[in-house]
Amino acid sequence: MKIAVIGGDGTGPEVVAEGLKVLKAASQRVGFSYQTQSFDVSGDRYLRSGGDPNSPSIPVIQDQEIEQLKTFDAIYLGAVGHPKVAPGILEKGLLLRLRFALDQYINLRPVKLYPGVPTPLAGKRPEDIDFVVVRENTEGIYTGMGGVQYKGTPYEVSTQVNCTTRMGAERAIRYAFELTRRRGRKKFLVLVHKTNVLTYVGQTWFQAFQDVAKEYPDVKTDYNHVDACCMWFLKNPEFYDVIVTDNIFGDIITDLGAMIQGGMGVAAGGNINPKGLSMFEPIGGSAPKYTGQNVINPIAAIAAMGMLLSETGRNKDDRKLMQAGQIVEQAIMAVTVKMKSQAAGKMGYSTTQVGDLVAQAVQSVSV
Repeated sequence: MKIAVIGGDGTGPEVVAEGLKVLKAASQRVGFSYQTQSFDVSGDRYLRSGGDPNSPSIPVIQDQEIEQLKTFDAIYLGAVGHPKVAPGILEKGLLLRLRFALDQYINLRPVKLYPGVPTPLAGKRPEDIDFVVVRENTEGIYTGMGGVQYKGTPYEVSTQVNCTTRMGAERAIRYAFELTRRRGRKKFLVLVHKTNVLTYVGQTWFQAFQDVAKEYPDVKTDYNHVDACCMWFLKNPEFYDVIVTDNIFGDIITDLGAMIQGGMGVAAGGNINPKGLSMFEPIGGSAPKYTGQNVINPIAAIAAMGMLLSETGRNKDDRKLMQAGQIVEQAIMAVTVKMKSQAAGKMGYSTTQVGDLVAQAVQSVSV
């Protein structure tokens, strides 16, 4: 297995180092080979190369680098975001560009409360918070369609088009049905949208959902408006098994999901091309104020490595990789019960010590 590693900005390289430490332990236990190659794609490089810190002026990642990435089996990303670069430049230049260029049309976000991790929801336990959000990842308002007229005048008009295709909605929905069936938990899939206001794009999503559901009679279905979904996340998260939604709503509700599972320090996600190259990352940002202090929580990055192993294994039909992914998740749960907190600097351990603990647990946990 060939893994491209992009440490990125801030604390990204620190948490990636711990994920790679756990990868080594998993490979030794299960018995698979891998190789990694690091790519220097970061805010520092952008600035060194003459990039304008206030507006996009040069590519964050080069075309030839994207072509090189296509020769790998997976991408492991640390963090994107630099305090000296305006928000949006690096995110669009790297994250969105890779999602579009590699057709990573699924954003996969498990929302799982690990043992020992506190949730702000009173009385909720790990068995109550265990669902997955499937977010369409390459359409919606993120395509950048639209523009500004009469800029800087009292008559300024701005538009941003929600670009929704039946094909894009349907392939995300079909992926979600397959995932729901594969999870085998409740076999319950909920479409989240806002059909009462977004009547055109909402209808495209709703009709695609209804049509695809006919092919999966064993999967129960439901629909939530996105605002109602946010309410139920807090009131009854145990209601959910798998959610499928569009790009912007998925972006919003997965941050809420991260909070109810214990914070950004434990939340991991994948940008998935089910038949191609996928990218895995912790959900939290680059946290520049903690850079170099060895206090940032690496659990999310380690969980992203577990996802990388599981999803790449499924894509390659490699049982060893899938088993390794399960082992990493079990090892994480063996360690979170020992940690004082999931907040940076309050874990009771340093960044490297948490990585050591998970790597050690990989050798002993059962699956």
